[in-house]
Amino acid sequence: MEQATSNVVVQPADRKKILGIWKVALYMAAITAFEYVLAFNMPAGTLRSAIFIGLTIWKAFYIVSEFMHLGHEVKGLMYSVVLPMMFIMWLIVALVNLEGGAIKDAKGIVDVEAPAQTEHVEKGH
Repeated sequence: MEQATSNVVVQPADRKKILGIWKVALYMAAITAFEYVLAFNMPAGTLRSAIFIGLTIWKAFYIVSEFMHLGHEVKGLMYSVVLPMMFIMWLIVALVNLEGGAIKDAKGIVDVEAPAQTEHVEKGH
């Protein structure tokens, strides 16, 4: 029997590619650190949630473009991966909101509202 020989040649590490990976990692860490700072320094509300959602979508686009190597392809290809996922996330949120409202209605749960404003009336009027 003959032994099989391999034509595999070990390539030296490409410093440019390694630096590119570190650049991406630091970029993602910076965005995540910004989100972390906002989480503890900004009051909870719609604005904070919108900022988190926007930054998450931004990171998703960046991950798709860099790690899936779609950033160097036709933009339509990248959008064909990211946009359906955004619609699926929207669908999940919409369905959870819809079903959550139906469950609350079925159980008779009422949202707590702010107390009614009372009008101050002076004596004699």
